Amino acid sequence: MLRTMWRWLRRGLTLAMLLLLLARMVPADPHFDWKDTPTANAGKGEHKHTNRLARESSPYLLQHAHNPVAWYPWGEEAFAQAKKEGKLVFLSIGYSSCHWCHVMERESFENEEIAKILNRDFVCIKVDREERPDIDNVYMTALQVIPPGQSGGWPLSMFLTPDGKPIFGGTYWPPEDKPSEGGKVRGFKSVLQIAHEAWTKQRKQIEELADKNAERTRRALAGLALGTALAPLDRNLVQAAVDAVKASFDPEYGGFGSPAREFRGPKFPTPPRLALLQHEAQRHKAKELDDMVARTLDHMARGGIYDQLGGGFHRYSTERTWTVPHFEKMLYDNAQLCEIYAEAYQTRENPQYRRVLEQTLAFIAREMTAPEGGFYSALDADAQGEEGRFYVWTKKEIDAALTDADKSRTALFQRVYGLEGEPNFESRYHILTLPRPLAEQAQALKWTEEQLDARLAPLRHTLFEARAKRPRPFLDTKILTAWNGQMIAGLAVAGRVLNDKQSIDRAVRAADFVLKTMRTDKGRLLRTYGAAPGQKAEARLNAYLDDYAFFVHGLLCLHDATKEKRWLDEAKRLTDLMVQLFGDEKRGGFFYTSHDHEALFARGKEQYDGAQPSSNSMAARNLVRLWQKTGQERYAQLAEKTFQALVGPLKEEPGSLTALADALALYLDDKAAKQK
Repeated sequence: MLRTMWRWLRRGLTLAMLLLLLARMVPADPHFDWKDTPTANAGKGEHKHTNRLARESSPYLLQHAHNPVAWYPWGEEAFAQAKKEGKLVFLSIGYSSCHWCHVMERESFENEEIAKILNRDFVCIKVDREERPDIDNVYMTALQVIPPGQSGGWPLSMFLTPDGKPIFGGTYWPPEDKPSEGGKVRGFKSVLQIAHEAWTKQRKQIEELADKNAERTRRALAGLALGTALAPLDRNLVQAAVDAVKASFDPEYGGFGSPAREFRGPKFPTPPRLALLQHEAQRHKAKELDDMVARTLDHMARGGIYDQLGGGFHRYSTERTWTVPHFEKMLYDNAQLCEIYAEAYQTRENPQYRRVLEQTLAFIAREMTAPEGGFYSALDADAQGEEGRFYVWTKKEIDAALTDADKSRTALFQRVYGLEGEPNFESRYHILTLPRPLAEQAQALKWTEEQLDARLAPLRHTLFEARAKRPRPFLDTKILTAWNGQMIAGLAVAGRVLNDKQSIDRAVRAADFVLKTMRTDKGRLLRTYGAAPGQKAEARLNAYLDDYAFFVHGLLCLHDATKEKRWLDEAKRLTDLMVQLFGDEKRGGFFYTSHDHEALFARGKEQYDGAQPSSNSMAARNLVRLWQKTGQERYAQLAEKTFQALVGPLKEEPGSLTALADALALYLDDKAAKQK
């Protein structure tokens, strides 16, 4: 195959053919010796390899500090080395709870043969996407716009010129070539050889290709900044977003997907969509929208995506029914869902919603809270080398854990949690679910829902204690300002709705931690807090737009819950600083990086929602809320200018900017009220 490709290269089909073939290869201390050779103490239980990542504070980067790959962290040193040696850069971006990142590490980055190739022919850079979302955003965009275009994912694997311009990339590659239905999936070793040969034998053409790819990426990221208002700011924009969400709603299990595909494939909670429906239902007494939210929350609470023993939500479901999750637990998901369930409980007073809230808040307090008061980032999906192994059960394990329990109560527990039938995960494990609502099962037994839950609680505790003795999933202990802002909001909203002072106090403690620890002496926020091995923990890296926007959101929710003026004052101070550092004075809206941030080859404005609302949408909502709370028109003007900067994409893809539509609805309501 390699000889064939080289013949094509010599015949002049270089760029198009190289791109096409490579794109199709993707299946879905100053005295420290950094040279990656076996250490002198390797035979005495020391690590055989240690690379530059050993001085980092990111738990994800530290996971790779003893790979045989001579990893560099992102920075000038790596690119200077690539220029000096005339080598391509291999960039790998991931995060600590990413299952396929772990797979590629085990298969390729711990492989001595592959590491030898990487160290010989490339300068290798590792990035934690949660620490450096700016880098991730630029190169993920590049992956998507380089022909023929890929949907992306993690690990993100990119080949760059020594000045950082993208050539081509993919996500996960297996180490060796593998047969597939379409012929053959190229393995990582083949990809490395092809990339190296193309660079050494046709460097000029590859550099020209990289220039074109960089320009494509710049245009994609700058398109929003160059846009102008294409539609009036009115309710039609909000309704279009609502209609788009309704069109993707799963009427049987709730949540959102593709009706044309019968909702097959992964299903995410997507809190921004739920929040739009929830708020629109409240504004217009729209039962249809309220029912959509309720159906989604009900099925999620009963499914495997929710940890029925320990509380808290996994990242997403791998299928339609919410039964089989991808088992990582992210702080931002649980933070947002606390807000959603709290508002739903306030509307419906459903006991299930209260249980979910209380159990999720207990999970955050127990497993995700740092001694200093901030919140950790994530729990891994994997344990004991298997995805989800910490959370799932064999029938034998369940029987052994419940052996001393009353038999009739054990039988009841197994019936209620769907443990009587066949395994529902990998044909051998059980994921606890509630096949029927607890209220329905209680009614059949002529009990109240509270009575049934009280009988089940001791057995849940028994299984929880048995599970706690297992090897635990890896905990990513870095503290991120943005995600802490979301958790502060979740705690504040839940605490207010549940009249739970303890949750509000936890939100206050976390906010005080960020304000005291994660700011510079000039008052600017920093992105991340953590410790390098043997070092004292510290805050580092310039904050991004989402750090300001999400943290201000948390402060505003704290102001709602406590009525203390200091939270509003801090929210105003940080918002004014955000406008100064990130604002596009000419066109409106906000860049993702500050004006004095490290300059990458492209810079953009975050516009589309994902698992979290876009930072521009949250910034706009904060501006509207500050206008409401202070009466200062400058916040309304800044909000309107942000909406105008984003109205084009909102009109074009309303289902992808639901948080912006929600913020716009809030703005229009307040504007109308003030005009009366």
